[in-house]
Amino acid sequence: MMFDRDNVYRIAPFGAYVFFMLLEDVLLKFGWDANELRLLYVVKITVVVGLLWLMRRAYSELRWPAGVSSRTWIVAIVAGIVVFVAWINLTADWMVMGESVGFDPRDDAEIDWFLVTVRLAGAALVVPIMEELFWRSFLMRWITHPDFLTVSPAQIGFKAFCITAILFAVAHSLWLAGLFAGIIYNLLYMRSGTLWSPILAHAITNGILGIWIVSTGNWGFW
Repeated sequence: MMFDRDNVYRIAPFGAYVFFMLLEDVLLKFGWDANELRLLYVVKITVVVGLLWLMRRAYSELRWPAGVSSRTWIVAIVAGIVVFVAWINLTADWMVMGESVGFDPRDDAEIDWFLVTVRLAGAALVVPIMEELFWRSFLMRWITHPDFLTVSPAQIGFKAFCITAILFAVAHSLWLAGLFAGIIYNLLYMRSGTLWSPILAHAITNGILGIWIVSTGNWGFW
C-alpha cells in the first residue's frame, strides 16, 4: 500500500514541501506579490526540517555507510558540479516548462542576508536529503517492488529508473536540466549503493547554484 508507515515517512517531508509550493502559487494567483511571500520559504524549510527530525529513526538508508571508497565521494562531487554547469546552460526556450517566479531576497536593491542564508541552507542541506529520500530511496525502489526497503539500489529496474528521471524532470521548470540531474542522481545511487552519494551530489549542485545566483543576481534560477 502507498500509505504504509515506511512510505509515509519518506513522502511526508516531500509532500509538505510541495504543499507550500502550491500554496505560494495560489496566493500569487490571488494577487499577492512575490516579495510578500518570501518568508513562506522559511516556514516551508522549518516544517520540512521538523518532519525529517521527527521521523529520523525510520531512515535506515541514512545510516552512514561503512567501507565506501573515497572514489565514491569524488565521483559524487564531480557529478554535482557537472549538474550545476548543465543547470545554468540548459535554458533555451524549449528547455523551459512554465514560468519560474524566482526568489529575490533584495529590499530596495539591498540583499536581505537572512533570507539568503536560509535559502542557501535549505537548498544545500535540507532539500537534498528530503528529495533523495523521496525520489531515489522511496520512489525508484517502490516502483521496482512495493516492499521497497528490501530492494537494494543495484536491483532497481530500467522502468523505475526512467519513470523517476522523467517525473524529476517534470517537477522542475528547467525540465531538460531536471532530466539530466535525475539521470545522474539515479546512476549515483544505483552504482554506489548508498543514498549519501546522490545527496552529496545534489547538495553540491544546489550549493554552487545558490552561490552563483547571489554572485550574479540571476534570481530567476531560485
